[in-house]
Amino acid sequence: MQAIINHEYGPPEDLKLQELEKPTIGEDSVLVRVRAASVNPYDWHVLRGLPYLVRLSEGLRRPKHPIPGVDLAGEVEAVGANVTRFQPGDEVFGGRSGSFAEYLCGVERNFTPKPPALSFEQAAAIPMAGCTALQALRDAGRLQPGQGVLINGAAGGIGTFAVQIARAMGAEVTGVCSTPNVELVNSIGADEVIDYTVDDFAKGKRQYDLIIDLVGNRSLSDLRRALTREGTVVLVGGGGGNWLGPLADPARAFVVSRFVSQRLLPFLAKLRTKDMVFLTELIEDGKLTPVIGRTYSLSETPDAIRHVETGHARGKTLITVGSPAPA
Repeated sequence: MQAIINHEYGPPEDLKLQELEKPTIGEDSVLVRVRAASVNPYDWHVLRGLPYLVRLSEGLRRPKHPIPGVDLAGEVEAVGANVTRFQPGDEVFGGRSGSFAEYLCGVERNFTPKPPALSFEQAAAIPMAGCTALQALRDAGRLQPGQGVLINGAAGGIGTFAVQIARAMGAEVTGVCSTPNVELVNSIGADEVIDYTVDDFAKGKRQYDLIIDLVGNRSLSDLRRALTREGTVVLVGGGGGNWLGPLADPARAFVVSRFVSQRLLPFLAKLRTKDMVFLTELIEDGKLTPVIGRTYSLSETPDAIRHVETGHARGKTLITVGSPAPA
C-alpha cells in the first residue's frame, strides 16, 4: 500500500510517499480501505513536534506513529473473528492514527457507520473537528437554548461545525470571520456575522453567554469584555511559543478564572464514538453538513498540511486516497 511517512520531526517537506506492507489484522481488528482523510491542526503540531509538550505523548525524539493523520472514511476490507459491529463492505468513518495511507487497521470503537447521504470526503471531515465543536459547546460551554454564542473563527474546520451545532442546540449564533467568508458563515446558519476586518466584537456593546475561541488572537481581557458577567469562554485554539503553544492561553485562563465570576476554560477534545453517532444523527436530520474547502491527493499531503498550518483554511481540508474498491 502507499502511505505518507514521517520518521523525524520537521516541516511538511520532509514527508515521503512510500510503499508499505498492508496491515495484518488480529482477532479484534477492523481493516479499512481508506477513501478519504482530513487534515487538522493537530497533524501539523505532531509533524513538527511543536509545541515541545506534544513530544511527551507522541515521542520524545521522533514520532511514535510514522504514518500521520487521524480522521478518515472508507470501506471495511476485513474483520477479525471477535468483531461484531462491522463486516467487509461496510462504509465507515472515524479516528485512528495513521490515516494518511491506503489502508488502516483499528478496533471497533475507532469507527462509526457512514451516513449514506455523505460522500467519503464529507464523512472524513467529521471526527476531530466535529467532536471538538460539539464538546466545546455542550460539555465545556454548557450551551442552553436561547443563549447567545459567539464563534471566533467561524469559517474554519471546527468553526463551520460549531456554527451549525450551536444553531441545532437552539442558540443565537454570531460568527466571526474575514470578508471572503461572510457569505459562507451566513449560509450555514449564523444569525449574525461579524467581519473582523471591519468590526471588533470586543469593542461592541453586545455581550455573549458563551464564546468559543478557535483562533487565539485575542487577549483574555478582550474576550471577557464581550462576555456576560457569568458567561463562559472556551479556549480551543491559539498561538503561544514552542513550549506550550496553543496551551499557553488556556493555562493563563485557568489561573484568572479563579478570581472572576466568568468561566474561562482550557479545552481539549476527545474522539468518542457516542459523539460521532450524535453528529451523524444531526446530519441525517438535515441540521449539519460538513463544509469542504480544498481537496488534495495523497501525494499532495505536504501541501495540504501547509495550507492548514497557515491558520486560514476555509472549512475542512481533505485528502482523497485511491479509488473505489472493485465490486
